[in-house]
Amino acid sequence: MSDQDKPRIPYWHMYVDADGVSHLTECAMTELDFKSLTSAAQWQHEKETGEFSVSFTVLPVGWFGDWHESPKAQWVIPLSGSWFIETMDGTRVTFGPGGIHLGEDIGCATIDGKTGHLSGVVGDEPCVQMIVQYETPPVRNQPCRIR
Repeated sequence: MSDQDKPRIPYWHMYVDADGVSHLTECAMTELDFKSLTSAAQWQHEKETGEFSVSFTVLPVGWFGDWHESPKAQWVIPLSGSWFIETMDGTRVTFGPGGIHLGEDIGCATIDGKTGHLSGVVGDEPCVQMIVQYETPPVRNQPCRIR
């Protein structure tokens, strides 16, 4: 396979800038390798290492999370339903099934009563999510750091 055939995996990165303000920016993983795990070769991205936990959560219809920071650096992937995230800079993104975001809004300042992000369920069905949390500390002020 050539680099021309290399896929890109879109995701949103929620990060904290040098002033402690949270942001969401659209990014893409592009540094994938074509190799075999156990059988036929496939595109893979293996940049994150260390201790992590995987959990599944169901946000009920009408669920709303007031201003808060992510508890740990985490990947969140909705499996069904939709939800939104709004950061301190006013950016608001709705994520449906398969939408990926890396949440690293830890260590935000509190500005005008806002710290971290708002989030909530969109629509009339629960939002089922898979969450992968890392024990390593988040990286500040480096949007789209996962390539």
